[in-house]
Amino acid sequence: MRSMMSNNKGRPLGAHHHLLCTRTLQIGALFLVVSTFFFTRLFFDRPPCDHPVRASGGPLPLPFTDGGDLSWPLRGYGPQLDLKIYVYDEDEVDGLKALLYGRDGRITPKDCLKGQWGTQVKIHKLLLQSRFRTRKKEEADLFFVPAYVKCVRMMGGLNDKEITETYVKVLTQLPYFRLSGGRDHIFVFPSGAGAHLFKSWEIYINHSIILTPEGDRTDKKDTSAFNTWKDIIIPGNVDDLMTTNEARAIQPLPLFKRKYLANYLGRAQGKVGRLKLIELAKQFPDKLESPELKFSGPDKLGRAEYFEHLRNAKFCLAPRGESSWTLRFYESFFVECVPVILSDQIELPFQNVIDYTQISIKWPSNRIGPELLEYLESIPDEDIETMLSRGRKVKCLWVYAPESSPCSAMQAILWELQRKVRKFHQSVETFWLHNGSYTNRDLVKFSDWKPPMTLP
Repeated sequence: MRSMMSNNKGRPLGAHHHLLCTRTLQIGALFLVVSTFFFTRLFFDRPPCDHPVRASGGPLPLPFTDGGDLSWPLRGYGPQLDLKIYVYDEDEVDGLKALLYGRDGRITPKDCLKGQWGTQVKIHKLLLQSRFRTRKKEEADLFFVPAYVKCVRMMGGLNDKEITETYVKVLTQLPYFRLSGGRDHIFVFPSGAGAHLFKSWEIYINHSIILTPEGDRTDKKDTSAFNTWKDIIIPGNVDDLMTTNEARAIQPLPLFKRKYLANYLGRAQGKVGRLKLIELAKQFPDKLESPELKFSGPDKLGRAEYFEHLRNAKFCLAPRGESSWTLRFYESFFVECVPVILSDQIELPFQNVIDYTQISIKWPSNRIGPELLEYLESIPDEDIETMLSRGRKVKCLWVYAPESSPCSAMQAILWELQRKVRKFHQSVETFWLHNGSYTNRDLVKFSDWKPPMTLP
């Protein structure tokens, strides 16, 4: 009985002791969970300070507040630039010199720096100097194929047939192009024609990365060479006169000193939108400056004179020409007039970080007329100044400057290229075995491929 009583008395003590242990363990476990969650969020989930992310995880809006940075979104890009680009040398590939200097080698890079052609030279030069350039093909993420074909064609260095034949000749000598089916190779086509300068682009480089200011061209061609998944829209080449330094001779005018509400300074080229603007200027000469400019003669404006005129309006009208992109859109930022896009199919660069509704206006091209001028006249100067101040923060992205510059077109292009890097590239002409080696259809290992190689 005593032992039973002892046992019975002992149970409450044991139960109480067990209860205390259980509560202690529960509190400890809860503390451990909370601590783990807190420190995990603190050290691993927090984005780098220079790359804040919205709660939605979407692209960052441009911080139009003073002191803000232009930040690429983390999603799809990574926290920092980290890529290796191989630039083909003109002497290593037979035919590459012709794409750069023409069949006779008489065209120079300096000849090709002017106007819209200039981006093909500038991007090539900046990649040659880039810290992201590698001289080892085997470690490259991407491969750059330099060519100045727009300039070479316009200066008579190669005709259309020769351009196509030379491109094909070059591509058959690039084993890494065949290995990936061209998916990791970069080409620049800087004009309105885009990749259509290479007549057989659709057969040979339809998987490659194309850098171009030109987007959708289905209004002019059966197919568009621009693909939003793989290609990158780049800014046009604004004259160095306006971009090389902040102390440039042609400075923006205060709004109250500007003579015109709007202007369009360019050639008509027989294009409906441009012809409408020229006629509209005749009806409203005090509001719209739009003379029909010529390549030569008294109606031709020199570069400095052109920008003197351009800065004398609050709004710079940017209608399409032969194609949808227009250099006037980019030039307007350097004289600080609000660009008004009159080109329905236009594609604009770096849309992951720029909200173009904050810095420009897009107006339907079929409504060019007095209604457009009435609308522009209704916009208060205060709103115009706000748009101009925002534009000052993004215009650095239109400048092809060295990497030492904290903001440039080249920096932006490199960020966009980083998003195109793929760990795995599948080609219809490439096969792989269990040991990781790549072969062609004859089971010849990649290391033993000998140029020239058959292309599709």
